[in-house]
Amino acid sequence: MRTWGPSVALAAALLLPLSTPVTPAVAAARTAGGSARRLPGGAPPCPNVPAPATRPPQAPPPPEPAARSVGGAALDTTGLVVPPAATATPPPVTATSWLVADLDTGAVLGGCGPHEYGVPASVQKLLLAATMLPRLDPNREVTMTAGDLAIEPGSSAVGLAEGGHYRIETIWLGLLLKSGNEAANALARLGGGPDGLAGGVRAMNEEAHRLGARQTHAVTPSGLDGPGQFTSAYDLALIARACFREPAFRRYTATRTAQVPGQPALHEKAFQIQNDNMLLDHYPGALGGKTGFTDLARHTYVGAAERGGRRLVVTLLGAEIPTQRGWQQGAALLDWGFGLPRDASVGRLVEPGELDRAATPAATGAASALAGHADLGGGAARPGAGSDVGLPLAVGAVVVTGGAVLLARRRRHATAVALSAAPGLREADVPEGD
Repeated sequence: MRTWGPSVALAAALLLPLSTPVTPAVAAARTAGGSARRLPGGAPPCPNVPAPATRPPQAPPPPEPAARSVGGAALDTTGLVVPPAATATPPPVTATSWLVADLDTGAVLGGCGPHEYGVPASVQKLLLAATMLPRLDPNREVTMTAGDLAIEPGSSAVGLAEGGHYRIETIWLGLLLKSGNEAANALARLGGGPDGLAGGVRAMNEEAHRLGARQTHAVTPSGLDGPGQFTSAYDLALIARACFREPAFRRYTATRTAQVPGQPALHEKAFQIQNDNMLLDHYPGALGGKTGFTDLARHTYVGAAERGGRRLVVTLLGAEIPTQRGWQQGAALLDWGFGLPRDASVGRLVEPGELDRAATPAATGAASALAGHADLGGGAARPGAGSDVGLPLAVGAVVVTGGAVLLARRRRHATAVALSAAPGLREADVPEGD
């Protein structure tokens, strides 16, 4: 079992338990996947750099069995799960949970605690994009309101002006390049119907449910911390896959620079914004993604890349950056994923609406699909391979004993405990580019 780090334990303590109905298909999936072999003593530890062991201020929420089995029973682990075909150990990273998947086939190539609860930070903006891109006309010109600009002081912003007139496409670019929290508020408000921003957040949660992201609950459209807000590495992969299916998203997330028009009536000059996702500049074949950071969530990251006609996505939560930034940890995991055979898998990303359809008696065969045995369209689970799907490889955790890192983690733990009593947690003044 993996030791809960102080900041991750605190994050989990603030999360509301997810109540997901145990549908017959999901319950059957857990039984069907029970043959996945485990090494003696349980799942091997993830190859991460753990935080110092400290007593968490409060126990994490209880796991929800049905939600943890989505995508295959082998994914229901707090430790490492990799395919039998893997000949290389995944690289050690500081992220407390992560997942690598194929964007096209939906095959999950491996992960570390893929269904563990985590706090999203600004990668939550991907759920906003998946929800609102189909609803909003990018050419429509809208006006920024005072409510849109009501964000935590010092948190990430594009620099949009109250009363300024902008095309929705410009606001999308501000959201995905600069992680603008005022842009998130505006897009949620504009797509939220009569209830405005509250309606937008409600729509985000409805979209998460539709996608099968049953461990995700949004409280803010931007990812700024809020009690009861959570996600998982698996859910983020579902959300990212939905985003990359949208041509507009693929264009926005790969944009290096964009121009925000001036507002002469407000005496505001035009200015340029740059993409904070360094994967685009340093990883061949990078397609885009999203960075994130808050004091509570720590560093979060979603990134995608293409190599040899194969598109992979990586998601990670709860990372620290003593040696590698979030995008660098993502790049290392992508390299590992690209090194696996094309038919390797430990499970699958469910399709939008699949879990709801599986809840009906007419949805025959859904149990085997959720257990990771379905045909992935050239991707993964081989017929008759159910008995060894998800065979973990035992790996040792790499322990960093640097005194400076230890001291910094303990300081953050003390700060986080103090923050947990506050009604609103503000995002630290740390660049969104990790």
